[in-house]
Amino acid sequence: MSRSAKIAGVALAGGVLMATAITIAVDERKPKAPPPSPQELAPHDPLRDELARCRTLTMPDSGCEAAWEEHRRRFLGRKDDRP
Repeated sequence: MSRSAKIAGVALAGGVLMATAITIAVDERKPKAPPPSPQELAPHDPLRDELARCRTLTMPDSGCEAAWEEHRRRFLGRKDDRP
């Protein structure tokens, strides 16, 4: 095979790769919608709202203490008040 044929083959392969890269980069399809957040997927939970309120407080609050205890109970999977 001659030198000029090798150069032409390499140039052709480079052109094909460049065209493929440009086609991938210039994708005119509309972007997909972002996936829903976990909060959007989860059912409404009043405990989550109460915990969000409690995070902003600086003074002790009996409602917040109960909410945090319920959160711990759910997290640890306890059915009753035993440690």
